[in-house]
Amino acid sequence: MQNNPIGWFEIYVQDMDRAKKFYESVFQNKLERLESPGIEMWSFPMVKDGMGATGALVKMEGVPSGANSVLVYFMCEDCAVEAVRVKDAGGQIQKEKFSIGQYGFIALATDTEGNMIGLHSMK
Repeated sequence: MQNNPIGWFEIYVQDMDRAKKFYESVFQNKLERLESPGIEMWSFPMVKDGMGATGALVKMEGVPSGANSVLVYFMCEDCAVEAVRVKDAGGQIQKEKFSIGQYGFIALATDTEGNMIGLHSMK
């Protein structure tokens, strides 16, 4: 494999306005509308040739949010900062920041749509 293992992610939502507000508040970035027939998609910012993958919030008829078995980790400078923003944006912290040894720190949160996400940082 010559690329990172993840090339794209999608987080399914029921209320796009609420979900956009949550993610824009937590990560302090504006999402960009993607044109896709029959599907509402808002993309996270992408840094061309940067590390990691980008993805989008997706609202599609018949596809529920929450209770999924895939966990997306967002890279942060210090995941404790975004964890505070999760609470302020209406989400919940499932597990406060904790060490994963030489691999840094993570915190686990649930967004306003019932999706669990991970926050990762090296400090």
